[in-house]
Amino acid sequence: MTDSPPFEPPVPETGYGVVLGYLKTLDGSPGVYRMLDAENRVLYVGKARNLRARVSNYSRPGNSPRIERMIALTSSMMFLTTRTETEALLLEQNLIKQLKPKYNVLLRDDKSFPNILLGKTHDYPQIKKHRGARKEKGSYFGPFASAGAVNRTLNQLQKAFLLRNCSDSMFESRTRPCLQHQIKRCSAPCTGAITREDYADSVSDAERFLSGRSTKVQEDLAAQMMAASEAMEFERAAALRDRIKALTQVQTAQGINPRGVAEADIIGLHMEGGQACVQVFFIRANQNWGNQDFYPRIGADVSPAEVMEAFIGQFYDNKEPPRQLILSDGIENDDLMVEALSGKVTYKVEIIVPQRGEKAELIAFAVRNARESLARRMSESATQAKLLRGLAEAFDLDGPPKRIEVYDNSHIQGTNAVGGMIVAGPEGFMKNAYRKFNIKGDDLTPGDDFGMMKEVLHRRFSRLQKEDPDRSKGHWPDLLLIDGGAGQVSAVAQIMAEHSVDDIPMVGVAKGVDRDHGKEEFHRMGQRPFALQRNDPVLYFVQRMRDEVHRFAIGTHRAKRAKAISATPLDDVPGVGASRKRALLAHFGSAKAVSRANLSDLKVVDGVSAALAQRIYDYFQDK
Repeated sequence: MTDSPPFEPPVPETGYGVVLGYLKTLDGSPGVYRMLDAENRVLYVGKARNLRARVSNYSRPGNSPRIERMIALTSSMMFLTTRTETEALLLEQNLIKQLKPKYNVLLRDDKSFPNILLGKTHDYPQIKKHRGARKEKGSYFGPFASAGAVNRTLNQLQKAFLLRNCSDSMFESRTRPCLQHQIKRCSAPCTGAITREDYADSVSDAERFLSGRSTKVQEDLAAQMMAASEAMEFERAAALRDRIKALTQVQTAQGINPRGVAEADIIGLHMEGGQACVQVFFIRANQNWGNQDFYPRIGADVSPAEVMEAFIGQFYDNKEPPRQLILSDGIENDDLMVEALSGKVTYKVEIIVPQRGEKAELIAFAVRNARESLARRMSESATQAKLLRGLAEAFDLDGPPKRIEVYDNSHIQGTNAVGGMIVAGPEGFMKNAYRKFNIKGDDLTPGDDFGMMKEVLHRRFSRLQKEDPDRSKGHWPDLLLIDGGAGQVSAVAQIMAEHSVDDIPMVGVAKGVDRDHGKEEFHRMGQRPFALQRNDPVLYFVQRMRDEVHRFAIGTHRAKRAKAISATPLDDVPGVGASRKRALLAHFGSAKAVSRANLSDLKVVDGVSAALAQRIYDYFQDK
């Protein structure tokens, strides 16, 4: 009797034969297709006006090297038909953002952009920064390229128009002007220092300025300044002069202010060495409201048209497009893109690739910025790669780490304890991968740093083993850096052993002699502590990572502490949300007064029903 050979599962078929097999099931409908590898990971997402015709292109050789590699890995395909090709375009970009396929052009670091909001729900409107959905009633101006650009503009606008930036609840509780009025940045409507009509005029002037009618606003202010000077009201004339100066500073900071472009995004693309940079300038009301650069992930053989189309589709997936998109490179499906973008707004979006004139000059400026930004990034990437190689050599690693996780705890005598994790890699700090851990251990002694670190790493490895057990998603670290010495290293090593993690290097970074920068000691299990030369670039790199995790952990701790300070017993009452909490506190003055209030008094508070009043009353009586 002979032994039968061990059973081996069949290797899934891949390549052109797989693609060819799907042609029999497809018709000429528009839709979206997905190509998957043998482990069902999505390799590519595409759209098609005619699914059968598009897939047939993948069933025979002659594609680009990137597509040939993708087809060779394809083990199966998925299809979803749509009514129109425009729907297919929108669905394609949604799926790319969700699934992040390896062979698609992928926009990274996508985020929302801030706006300036002039509220319209109050007799004395507030001016403030706003980010996210435009749900609040008011006039929105933006987007601005960064929070810094908004803050600088708001700072000057407050000097120029003296509009309040305080919350409505603070406004209602004021009995005398605040510091903003003292430094001439608010007209103090909270105490009646300005009439409603005069404040409304200031709001109107601010709206005109933000809408691009700045010349008229400055002319009016100049006329008022001359009249005040002639009437020998020199203090008022000086105040008006300062307001004009503030408006001028806003315009100066904006740099480019095109005359012939009222509302557009200027999008310039530069590609080099298998990398790409897209520079976007936001033009609103004939004013430049800042620029931002993006670095989409691309393949070596993608065309500028493909990169530009993918960028536009993904960038405006969660944003309102302006009336014009002025591009450095045309896209293949511009008619579909116009239809898709116009469907998001109440006006028709126009896509332009200018060849001459002011628009072409704007594009040339954007492309130059993209080229310079990409050169800086490539230089920084080369430096980062050198540092990672040096780190691998210093810590005896098998190779340069692609994902470094750094951990630290923050607390005050054990209260409001949090753990922080930052991530660094070949492209620097990966801020979208940062994580915070609210320390939950009830059995921990307050201030037990070793116990806190054990809890954080236990939760981290438990999550990794649940969400990425085969380590295929790239979430597992190649190196752990722990803020602390031998004690912290021993605590973490114990957790790693409990989770059977024995192949991830772990190093503790201790302050060293006199807790001085440059004298750090590095601790590893079973080895003597060692140090690096004071001028070693790798030491500076480790210090930067440790300082970043300090910053993140301390900031998270402060936010938790501030939330705890502002907490009241009302937070635990069922049915009492933020608005009813404000109403109760405004009516009674404090949470203690609410807890002592009679049922009849609770019922007269705005927004508090009889049933809720009974619930609040019963809650505090039970307490």
